[in-house]
Amino acid sequence: MLPFFTNPYPNELIYSAIARYHFYSGNIDYKDTLEELFGNRSVIPSVEIGSNFYILAKKLGSQYSIETLLANHTIYPYYAMFLSKNRQQEILQDVANDAQGLYPRLGMVAGSICRKDELFYCVECSIADKHHYGEPYIHREHQLQGIDYCPHHEVPLKKYSVTPNVVSRIEFIRFEIEQMNLARIYKGDPYAEVKIRLAKQAYKLLQQPFHSLSRQEVSLKYRGLLRDLKLVTSSNRIRQNELYEKFKQRLPVDFLAQYECEVDVADEYNWLKVLTRNMKRHVHPFRHLLMLHFLEQDIDEFIDLKADIGPFGEGPFPCLNRATSHYRKLVIPSVEITRDFKINAPIGTFKCSCGFIYARKGPDKFSEDCFRVGRVKQFGHVWQEKLKQLAEGNLSIRSIARELGVDSKTIKRYLSNRVEISKKATESNQVLMAKYKQEILEVIQEFPRLSRTTLRAKCKKQYIFLYRHDKEWLMDVLPPNQRKQQPTKKVDWSKRDQEYVLKIKKQYKGLLELEKPVRITLSLIGRRLGILANLERHLDKLQKTERLLSEITESVQQFQIRRCCKIIDQMIMKAEPVILWKVQRVAAVKSHHFHEIKSYLENYLQQKQDVKNDEYTTS
Repeated sequence: MLPFFTNPYPNELIYSAIARYHFYSGNIDYKDTLEELFGNRSVIPSVEIGSNFYILAKKLGSQYSIETLLANHTIYPYYAMFLSKNRQQEILQDVANDAQGLYPRLGMVAGSICRKDELFYCVECSIADKHHYGEPYIHREHQLQGIDYCPHHEVPLKKYSVTPNVVSRIEFIRFEIEQMNLARIYKGDPYAEVKIRLAKQAYKLLQQPFHSLSRQEVSLKYRGLLRDLKLVTSSNRIRQNELYEKFKQRLPVDFLAQYECEVDVADEYNWLKVLTRNMKRHVHPFRHLLMLHFLEQDIDEFIDLKADIGPFGEGPFPCLNRATSHYRKLVIPSVEITRDFKINAPIGTFKCSCGFIYARKGPDKFSEDCFRVGRVKQFGHVWQEKLKQLAEGNLSIRSIARELGVDSKTIKRYLSNRVEISKKATESNQVLMAKYKQEILEVIQEFPRLSRTTLRAKCKKQYIFLYRHDKEWLMDVLPPNQRKQQPTKKVDWSKRDQEYVLKIKKQYKGLLELEKPVRITLSLIGRRLGILANLERHLDKLQKTERLLSEITESVQQFQIRRCCKIIDQMIMKAEPVILWKVQRVAAVKSHHFHEIKSYLENYLQQKQDVKNDEYTTS
C-alpha cells in the first residue's frame, strides 16, 4: 500500500489524480510512478478509463475498489447503460487487468464519433477549482465524446494547450492554471440550447448507479415510448421511415452533421435503425442521447420508466368463458396480435383449450383491461354443452344469457335449431304485452296532445317492452310527430358588427396584458366571446369586424416575435444581459424558426439599447 496518494476530487479522472500524484511525489521519470502505482513500468496511461485497476485499488487502500474507480473516476458510466449485461461484465475484467479488449468493446475504435484527442476544460470550473482546491483538475464530464458544453455553467469547453501522447506515451498531463485561457468570451452558437441539454443529460449518465440498466432494458423502454408515438406496428416492428421523418424535424441535418450522426435512410444498418432494433451491434452513447432528446426524455425519468411489454402485457392471459371452471384464470399462454387497418390499433386474439376464442383492441391501459372482451370469435364445445344443459332446465332466454354472459339474441341463435323456447316464458310475455298495450292506450286517451317524447318518458317500461316485441303496433298508436314552427327573425348585421368590434377591442387589450402570451387568432377570440360560429360563417356580413381581425390576429411568426420581444423587455427591466440564445430557450422557439426572426430581434434589441443610451445621455 502507498504511504500517500492524491485522492481524486469530485468527478476527477483517475488519470488526473495520478498526474497530480506524480507532481507531488517528486518523481522525475513517469516509469517510477507507474512502478509505484501499478507494479509495472510498461503500463500505458489512458485518459478516459485506464487499466490494471486490480493492482491500483490494492495499492491505494481498502477505500478503493475496481467498481468505485470505474464508476466515479472514469468516463465508463457514459457508456455502461447502453451495453449488454455480458459486455458490462467483460469490461470489468478488462479494466482489472491489462484492458486489451476494452476500447473495442466500448465501440471507441471502429464506431467512435467526435473523438477527443485533446483535453478540455471549463473556464468557470477551473476558476472555482483553483479557489476551492488550490488547483484545477481534469473533469470527466468535460472529456465525453460529443459534449461541447459544461453542464454546470452552460458555457463552451476550451482545449487545453498541452495534448496527451505527443511528447511521450507514458506521460501524465496535469492541468496548470497558467496554461489555460480563462477569457470569458465565446462565439455565438445557434444550437447552444440543444448542446447544453445534451451535456446535462450526459452528466446525469455519469451519476447513475453502477450498471443500473443494460442495452436490452433500454431497448424495451425505447419501444414503449415509440409505441406512444404510434411508431410501432402490431407485430412490434418500428416504422423506420416515419421515425426518420419525425427525428429529422426535431434534430436538423446540419446539427447532426457536426457530430458525424447523419442518418442515411437507405442504409439498412444506419445508427437509428440499429439503435431501435434488438441487434448485437452497439451504438455510441451520444447517439442514444440524441434519441432521448428526440423522445423528450430526461435521464432520471427514463431510468424509472417501465419497459415495454407489448400492447397486451405479458402472458399468461385469462379465459373469459363463463361456462368453465377456470373462468378469469390465467390459462392462455400467449396472444396473437394483428392490426386494425382502419384505426391502426393492435388487435389481440386469445385462444383457450376449452375452445373459447375472444379478441379485443389494444393497447391495454389498465390492469383490468385484460378481463375485457371486444368480440367473441368462437364459443367452443364447453360453452355449447353448458348452453344445452341450461336450456333443458326450462330457464328463460334472459336467464340463460345472464348465466353465460352474452346477449339474448346470441342464445336464440344457438338454440334455434335444437331447443324450443320455453312455453312458460312465451305465455308470460303475451300477458305482459296485453297489459302494457292497455296502459299505453289509457295514457294516450287521457292526454291526447302528448308528444311522443313525453309519452316515452311517462311510460318508459311499457314503451321499451313494446318496442322490442311489437314495434309495428306501437308505431301505429303513437301520436304524430310534432314539429315546432318558429318564426324566423331577421338579423341586423350592421348593429351586430358594431357590437362585435367593441367586444373584440376589449378582448384584444386583455390578451395583450396576459403574463403568459398566447397567439391571437380568430378562433381564440371567437371562443372567448362565444361568437365563433358567426365569425366562421358570416364574416363577410361583418365588414368592420373582419377589418379589425385582419389587423390584430397573428401568424405563428408574428406571435414568436412578440413573445421574444416581451422576454427581451423583461430582461432589460431586470438589468440582465440580453443573450439571444437564452431568449430563444425561454420563448421555446425551435432553432430553424428562430433563425428566421433573429435579424428582427437584433434590430429590436438595438433600438431598445439606443433608447436607453439616449435616456442616460439626457439625464
